[in-house]
Amino acid sequence: MIINTGQRTDIPAFYSKWFIKRIREGYVLVRNPYYPNLVTKFILDPKVVDVIGFCTKNPRPMLKYLDVLKPFGQFWYITITGFEKDIEPNVPLIDDVIKDFQYLSNVIGKNAIGFRYTPIIINEKYTINYHIKTFEYICSKLYNYTNIAVYGFVDFYEKLKKNHPEILDLEDDNKIYITKEFIKIAKKYNMDLRLCSKEKWLKEYGVDINGCMRLEDYERAINKKLKPKSLMQARKNYCSCFLSNDIGYYNSCMHLCKYCYANGNSNEVILNYKNHDDNSPFLIGNYKENDKIKEANQESWIVNDFTLFDL
Repeated sequence: MIINTGQRTDIPAFYSKWFIKRIREGYVLVRNPYYPNLVTKFILDPKVVDVIGFCTKNPRPMLKYLDVLKPFGQFWYITITGFEKDIEPNVPLIDDVIKDFQYLSNVIGKNAIGFRYTPIIINEKYTINYHIKTFEYICSKLYNYTNIAVYGFVDFYEKLKKNHPEILDLEDDNKIYITKEFIKIAKKYNMDLRLCSKEKWLKEYGVDINGCMRLEDYERAINKKLKPKSLMQARKNYCSCFLSNDIGYYNSCMHLCKYCYANGNSNEVILNYKNHDDNSPFLIGNYKENDKIKEANQESWIVNDFTLFDL
């Protein structure tokens, strides 16, 4: 099976010590985000967890623990946008993240890592040309370290409209122009360019819309064929990604990016962060009186004796 850490928060950036403690103790407890007293217990053992998926804007705090993670298959997405503190208050500088990306790729392998340039937000400071130049700059630094580049436009969730009404959508003509330019850049650096946002109609301009996180990405990362029992997908006709069991917690990412869909209220985020305990089996908080704990049905999905590539 696959464990994901990055759909609800950024565990490598802010909760690495906790996560490694969970690995060492062999399990993690995860609250259902919609029914908080329903808790799932996941065993963290490479015998049943084939791959751990990470998605982060700052991998550095986890890098010192890579030896602990080594028994597990891994696939990493690292988001690098080039925004400054006005949009991403607590994200490291772009060149620092690029350096960490390169280091991580050298350790886990080029097939186990990709980069995300998303979301694209246009204003007087972050112009269309700014994004095109920044995207090419990142590709020029990473083409020897990954084959995958993902881009996407900002999604207007209700919480975003409420919290940051100054962020505006792009006109379709601008989305087409950016897409065409990004396609040229990706081809120049021999990267697989994928779209991660709702504009599936951009397919007619040649961009791949089949999801940024795919089962074959996990397979390529571990060089093994996987056979899941069911296809877990997000919103049909919107997101084509292969989803997995996420152990994160909404409203807990201290990057506090203005466009974030996983954070709804910065005060709640700060409160949750203060309620984090590295020694708890839960990411945020601890046991509650009415908790109903259910063990997840876990098994390896690896097809025995089947490798994808001859290494």
